[in-house]
Amino acid sequence: MKQNGVLKKISAGVALLVVGAVVMLPGAAEKVGAQPGKEPFIIKTWSAKDCSVTPWVVTDQLGYFAQEGIKIAYTGETQAALQIPSILRGDNDVRSFHPNTLAVAKAGGAKITGVAEGDIEPTDKKIDPKFRHMWWFVSSKKHPNVKTFADLKNIPGKIKVATITTNICADFETNLLADKYGIPRSKFEWVTMPDVQAIQALKLGLLDLSEVHPPFYKGMVAAGARKIADTSETGLGAAAGITYYTFRDDFIRKNPDKVAAFVRAIIRGQRWANVHPAEAAKLTAEAIGVPVNGYHYYSESLKVDDTLASRWLKDLEENRVIPRGKVTTASLVTHDIEKINSSRK
Repeated sequence: MKQNGVLKKISAGVALLVVGAVVMLPGAAEKVGAQPGKEPFIIKTWSAKDCSVTPWVVTDQLGYFAQEGIKIAYTGETQAALQIPSILRGDNDVRSFHPNTLAVAKAGGAKITGVAEGDIEPTDKKIDPKFRHMWWFVSSKKHPNVKTFADLKNIPGKIKVATITTNICADFETNLLADKYGIPRSKFEWVTMPDVQAIQALKLGLLDLSEVHPPFYKGMVAAGARKIADTSETGLGAAAGITYYTFRDDFIRKNPDKVAAFVRAIIRGQRWANVHPAEAAKLTAEAIGVPVNGYHYYSESLKVDDTLASRWLKDLEENRVIPRGKVTTASLVTHDIEKINSSRK
């Protein structure tokens, strides 16, 4: 994968997200209070300025973590390739990952496991398409005749396409669409960059294609890019957006009740975000530092569905990224945490 050629031509650097003072939000009568007389339990995660921030900033600022006795310590920016290693070292404790990212790590021996669902693709047609997990864009100036994903086959030579890193939603679902529309996967030349930089790179003609996540749809449209597809075309249904909140195995084993408290808090935040789109978008925009009108849609369930990962794993096996049978959907997640939370009812 190319990492430098394009990036040298566009502004780099992603600022850190630091969750600051609590704000009063419409739809939330007041911030819920922390547990009195108890020191909060610290859970570490990295700072971010990307599509992943919404549930963190919502859950933190509405006080849901505090109410469960949890305090999130933001440790600074961590590059994509170093995120799972940082969890394994104990520099961080948790983050959400797509099934293919998690599966590749586990196949390599990483002792990490998913405990709850994060993002999910909305399948209700009444939900605004801006909440679908990804949209694909081309430059209308560079490729005026490309109106659909299938039209990409008419571009001569390689197609330069952005991705944040390998084995994530971007490359997996771009390749699925390529298969669907008869475009060889080998036609893609992947260029590594975050979504916020892909907007400028596409505008400058340095890319042919870019998929981005909801906080960056508005920026793409404003830059004159043309939408040619979204994740509803992949045929994955709810699985098109699935991520799992993932901890080290020893952290789960030593702190099951704290992990369960984390899950209760962040699922509560996700439920709030789903029903308060304007307020959640405002928090997301403030965190990322760019105007947004959408963000990811989120699971509202305390249960974790490992079957949503099946197509993601199948693609890894078929393309010999991981050995067949090395990782299963059942081994990606644990149901122990949902059992703890179910027993509280």
